[in-house]
Amino acid sequence: MSTSSDLALLSSLGAQLDEIGRRVTEMAERYGESPDSAVATELFGAERALFATGRSLDRARSMLEDMT
Repeated sequence: MSTSSDLALLSSLGAQLDEIGRRVTEMAERYGESPDSAVATELFGAERALFATGRSLDRARSMLEDMT
């Protein structure tokens, strides 16, 4: 088990999730200003799930750091 490579992977995944979350947020905001706000609602739900996943990855990374 390579903790350092796992920490790097978790960091990379977290950064990617942040970027995807920002892109989803931008799209949701565009649809929020349109007549089809149902699309925005779904996109904002996806945004929340992505950021929750990012927080879980952060907690896992913190736990791994505590093990070293």
